[in-house]
Amino acid sequence: MPAHPPILTTHRLTLSPHTRDDFLDSYAMWSDPDVIRYIGGKPFTREEVWARLLRYAGHWAMLGYGYWVIREKENGRFVGEVGLADYHREIEPSLMSTPEIGWALNPAMHGRGYATEAVRAVLNWADEQWPGAETACIIAPENEPSLRVARKVGYREQLRTTYKGLPTIVLRRMAGTTT
Repeated sequence: MPAHPPILTTHRLTLSPHTRDDFLDSYAMWSDPDVIRYIGGKPFTREEVWARLLRYAGHWAMLGYGYWVIREKENGRFVGEVGLADYHREIEPSLMSTPEIGWALNPAMHGRGYATEAVRAVLNWADEQWPGAETACIIAPENEPSLRVARKVGYREQLRTTYKGLPTIVLRRMAGTTT
């Protein structure tokens, strides 16, 4: 497994490792009420976003997978973040040791198909890394845009549960599922 994230490209996007220079873009996104509406509902502080960026780097160093920053290929404009993680969530059933995909986009970038394009790029990479392996994601039931993205790339609902007291859908996907 790579300790440093590869750069992934799609027709319109570049997915690259986070750097310190991504902090302000990440902070602007994670403190936006539209972004966090279904992710805890409370805007992230500067401290929390900094810890998030460090956690992304730690995933790559310790697990060989993690998150990428998404930018438009044409102009380098910040789109959002996407990647895989093992958060050791206190959720039943446990997701431990199952890479969990996640994504968040700057609201100005919604509705352009970027989430689906970026998630597909990550899943294509993951399928090469772990042939036959399963990945998971959790999504709030009312987050229809993310549920649509998940379904488009091959995730299927496993069950409904709660996470941190909130209703949550657990979805799973086997490597090689058509994306």
